Formats: sequence, structure tokens, C-alpha cells
Amino acid sequence: MQMPAIAAHFLAVIALICAVAALHMIRLRRSGQVIFNGGILLALGLAIACAVPVLSHLPWAEIAAEVSDQTTAAIQLLYAAYVILTL
Repeated sequence: MQMPAIAAHFLAVIALICAVAALHMIRLRRSGQVIFNGGILLALGLAIACAVPVLSHLPWAEIAAEVSDQTTAAIQLLYAAYVILTL
């Protein structure tokens, strides 16, 4: 079964939001400020609240299989790059 395109877009948006929040928290930690301020928690809460209806309709077994295939391919690519660079 193919994952609906709108669900894939929502997952991509959620991943981007989480990445931006993580980078923001790293920057705050390095500058010595409070890590979990209200804006970050609010943004993460809203992202999770928006994602819950979409996430309940996804075929999780197929997504897990695709993720494992992609992870295996990425590891093989990194290994090939390592072998080429160490020649």
C-alpha cells in the first residue's frame, strides 16, 4: 500500500519542525540560556497536536520496512564512500 502524499508531506513538515527546534535548543544551550522556554514547548505541542490525526491513519509496518531499507542503503553508501576515500 502506498502512503498518501498528504501524509508524507505532514511527516516532512513535522521532521523539519523537530530539526529546527533541536537546532534552536542547541544554540540556546551553547549560549547558556534556558533550554525549554515557552515558545519551543508551544511549537512542539502544536506540531504534535496537528500530527496526531494524520499519524493514526498511516501504515506503520510499511513505513518501518521502507525506513529499514533506506537505512541499509545509507549505510552501504557511507561504507562505499569510506572505502573509496581510504584507497
